[in-house]
Amino acid sequence: MPEYDQFTGFQVKSPETWTTFHKQKFDAKPFADYDVEIKIECCGVCSSDVHTINGGWGSQHFNDGLSVGHEIVGRALRVGPKVTLIKEGQRVGVGAQSWSCLECRQCKNDNETYCAHQRDTYGAEWPEYPGIISQGGYSSHVRTHEHWVFPIPDELPSHIAAPMLCAGITSYSPLVRNGAGPGKKVGIVGLGGLGHFGVLFGAALGAETWVISRSRSKEEDAKKMGAAGLLATSEKGWNEPHKMTFDLIISTSNNFGEGFDLAAYLSLLDVHGKFVSVGMPEDSTLKISPQQLNGSGCLIGASHLGSRREMLDMFKLAAEKKLHSWVVEVPISEENLSKTLKDLHDNSGAVKYRYCMVDYDKAFGA
Repeated sequence: MPEYDQFTGFQVKSPETWTTFHKQKFDAKPFADYDVEIKIECCGVCSSDVHTINGGWGSQHFNDGLSVGHEIVGRALRVGPKVTLIKEGQRVGVGAQSWSCLECRQCKNDNETYCAHQRDTYGAEWPEYPGIISQGGYSSHVRTHEHWVFPIPDELPSHIAAPMLCAGITSYSPLVRNGAGPGKKVGIVGLGGLGHFGVLFGAALGAETWVISRSRSKEEDAKKMGAAGLLATSEKGWNEPHKMTFDLIISTSNNFGEGFDLAAYLSLLDVHGKFVSVGMPEDSTLKISPQQLNGSGCLIGASHLGSRREMLDMFKLAAEKKLHSWVVEVPISEENLSKTLKDLHDNSGAVKYRYCMVDYDKAFGA
C-alpha cells in the first residue's frame, strides 16, 4: 500500500518531452485540518503551464512526473475539521497559488500573493513531506488550503469561471488597485488570454477601455467585449491623437524585444499615469531609460495574481454583469493536452481567447 493517498493526473516527465503526457498516479500530501479536497470538473489552460513544463522558466520539480494546470473548478468532496470558508459539496475554484503563511505583513494586508513563503498550485515542494510535489489541475483531484479555495457563483458555468482563476484575476487586480473606473481611461496591450479579461473587467468597472494591438484584426472582438476603440501600433503615428490621455496601461505582452517601442506607449500616459506589466515572457527584457519617464512622470510596475478578497470581488462582478470568458472547451486527454499546449507555445492564434479542459468524468471516472 502506498505511504500517501494517490490521485491520477496527466503528467509530463521532463522539459525534453514536454509535449508528451502520461496518465499516471501520484502521491498527494496528507489531508490537513485546513484542507479542502476537490474532485476536479474542468481546468483552464494557461501559458504558465507551457513555460513551466518546457523549461522556459527554469528548472522544475518533475520527479516521476508533473501535472500542471491552475485554473481549477470542481466540487469540495471533504473539508478539514478547522475549515470555515468552504462547505462540503460546494462548487469551488483554485488558482495559481495554494498556500501562503497568512502571518506576515503581506498576508495580513491582502497581499498574500506576495508572501515570501507562498507556494504554487503545482511544482512546489512540501518541506513537511519530503518528495511530495504539488500537482495541478490536469488531474482527478486537488487538495488545497481553504484560503486558496473560492466559491463559484451559480451564475457562472464552470468552464466560464475556470479561466478567471488565473488570467482573470491577473488582469482584474491591477485594474482595481490602480483606480480603473468611471472617469478613467485604460489601455490594454494585447488582446489574448489575459488581455480579453482586461477589456471585459475594465469596461465592467466603468473605465473607458481601449485595446492596443499590432493590427485591427481583433477590433470587432474588442468592441463586443466593451472596448471604446483599438489603437493599431503598426499604423504610423498611432499614439499621436491619444498622447497624455491614459490614466493606466495594463500590458499583457509576452514580447518586449525588438520592435516594442516602450516610449510610444509611455507617451500615452497622463501625469503620474501607470504602465503595469502582467505578462511574463521567458527571455524578453523591458529596457527603460529615465528620459522615457520624465515627460509625464509616469510610473512602471507589475502585478502578480490577486488576493482572496479580490478574487471574490471579481467573481461577484462577473456574476452581476454577466461577464463570460471567451473560451474553447477541449476534452482532456493525452493527445488533446499535447495539441493544446503546442498551440499556445506556437502562438498560432487559433483560440479566442482561452482554452479549458473538460469531460473529466470520462477521463477519470465519475
